[in-house]
Amino acid sequence: MLAVYLNRELEIRHNYPVPSPPPGEARIRVKIAGICNTDLELRRGYLDFRGVPGHEFVGVVEEAPDHPEWIGKRVVGEINAACGICPTCRAGRPTHCPNRTTLGISGRDGAFAEYLLLPVVNLHEVPPEVPDEAAVFVEPLAAALEIPQQIHIHPTDRVVVLGDGKLGQLVAQVLQLTGCDLLVIGRNRNKLDLLARRGIPTMLVDEAGALSADVVVECTGSPEGFHLARRWVRPRGTLVLKSTYHGTVEANLTMIAVDEVAVIGSRCGPFPPALRLLQQGLVDVLSLIHARYPLREAAQAFDHAARKGVLKVLLDVSP
Repeated sequence: MLAVYLNRELEIRHNYPVPSPPPGEARIRVKIAGICNTDLELRRGYLDFRGVPGHEFVGVVEEAPDHPEWIGKRVVGEINAACGICPTCRAGRPTHCPNRTTLGISGRDGAFAEYLLLPVVNLHEVPPEVPDEAAVFVEPLAAALEIPQQIHIHPTDRVVVLGDGKLGQLVAQVLQLTGCDLLVIGRNRNKLDLLARRGIPTMLVDEAGALSADVVVECTGSPEGFHLARRWVRPRGTLVLKSTYHGTVEANLTMIAVDEVAVIGSRCGPFPPALRLLQQGLVDVLSLIHARYPLREAAQAFDHAARKGVLKVLLDVSP
């Protein structure tokens, strides 16, 4: 099969082995895959990843030896493949299974190929009302929905989302639904305008002075974003970290303790409500698509996705 292989550099491999599903797993023919910031960080050396990257996808189940009822279904999939038997899994925390593999990130080839494997328990059927171009956003939209899963955001809360990129856009749309006093701060006026057209207040970071928020969500992916977020969260407020950083970030932990700031790491989230939001048209993802490339032009697609001001770049994998 055709696949994108990352070994410090991106390679297009035309004869990559088609995977065979082990018990409990399904082989999925990938239709569309999305490039996210984690993929860009992997290319820069994050986690020293070797293999097929990509974890945002929509596809069709072609083989599922133990579950033939899934064959032919259009699906998206949760990216963490847990062992199911360790104490963490038995306690209901499979996304933190110490034995897990993660699609296109750790120990498991990902979606930038014509086929991928995932456990059947990870799959979710896509409603017919949701087109492929929207379904490919389910994984990052679920990550945005993890925030209200983790903390209770009151309608009276002052909430700042720092970052106007792909994830920041989705986080802002999700949090708007809570009725909170929301502000999105970013560096790109064109991207902020997408949110402003939905009635979400926005501000350029250079215009932001002294702020104090009950909740600050850091979505920039940069150490500078972390320091700004820490500065703007009030004492006894909550700092939500959605960014992954290549390298380390220095922080004054003493003042975090003195100010009694709650720091919440936030990663993967629930797929069913993400699909419902798309099915009901409560979030807009199609306006975030800036470009589409065939899989064989993945290197150009990665370069495009890394440009300033660009939001989502998609890879068309199979018709």
